[in-house]
Amino acid sequence: MYEYIKGRVVKIKDDYVIIDNGGIGYRVFTSRYSINNMDIGDTLTMYLDLNLREDGIYLYGFTSEEELKIFNMLRLVSKIGPKVALNILSTLTPNEIKSAIYNNDIDSFVKVPGIGKKTANRIVLELKDRIKGEDIISGIVAQDKDEDNLQIAIEGMMSLGYTKGEVLKVVKDLDISQMDAEQIIREALKRFSK
Repeated sequence: MYEYIKGRVVKIKDDYVIIDNGGIGYRVFTSRYSINNMDIGDTLTMYLDLNLREDGIYLYGFTSEEELKIFNMLRLVSKIGPKVALNILSTLTPNEIKSAIYNNDIDSFVKVPGIGKKTANRIVLELKDRIKGEDIISGIVAQDKDEDNLQIAIEGMMSLGYTKGEVLKVVKDLDISQMDAEQIIREALKRFSK
């Protein structure tokens, strides 16, 4: 129903913000990750999900479409509602979530307050087919464009489950002078698959 809201941040609380849009203050529940990307007085766009429940109408919003996508994906898991999904996004970044799912990393989810091993297993099991290695790579590359391409590529490969030693062994044989991080990762993946 609602795609996004653009307005001025007038209040920031632990789990929600108030966005003034046309003289109306909208309470938008959000993650700590999104809250860290704003200050009172900022004019920003928040990508929304409208949730209708017996006890009220709730807006959930995020400063990036990627975070909204992860929020909606987490809610596909049985017994994961908006509050638990927000809790996960307040503890792990969207890329850490994708990486944990892709790598069957149950321990990352267990670090989230209120998530036990059973729930962590369910998240990984039910979302495994929705995450591709390319999604993680593009997330890492988009995250830090100013960083050294080789360092980004190494971190990207490590988030896919390779050790730093394995990555360095493959990368040392590549001519990376004309490659960005994504190209380095793709080339290294080709060599790993041989």
